[in-house]
Amino acid sequence: MDKKNCAYCMEGELLDKFGIKICELEGSKVYLFKEQSHLGRCIVAHKKHVSEMVELTPEERNIYFEDINKVATALHKAFSPNKINYGAYGDTGHHLHFHLVPKYKDEFEWGNVFEMNPGKKYLSEEEYAEIIKKIKAYL
Repeated sequence: MDKKNCAYCMEGELLDKFGIKICELEGSKVYLFKEQSHLGRCIVAHKKHVSEMVELTPEERNIYFEDINKVATALHKAFSPNKINYGAYGDTGHHLHFHLVPKYKDEFEWGNVFEMNPGKKYLSEEEYAEIIKKIKAYL
């Protein structure tokens, strides 16, 4: 996949189908995943159009993982999940990104692997804005 067909590089219409941009950090862009079966689920996408971690310099990789840690910390402070699951997929979308999926005991998929897009819970624009506000307060 080239950069001009990449949701994370181009943003816009393709990205709008599944995410809302929260902010940019030093080495990444952070998006709220619209499907919110797991309150606070985010995507942290590298700013460079790379498919694999091995394509990053050690410095770029360290900055990226520090960004992932910042987002995870913000999610813990904002929503108090019992655990955050991390998923790095992209067989068809060749842009390095991690899904950060807060998990809550006795709630959806606790004790199981999270579904990529369960399609169960979408919110109003106001609800998305409130979640983004809570996350940004800790970034």
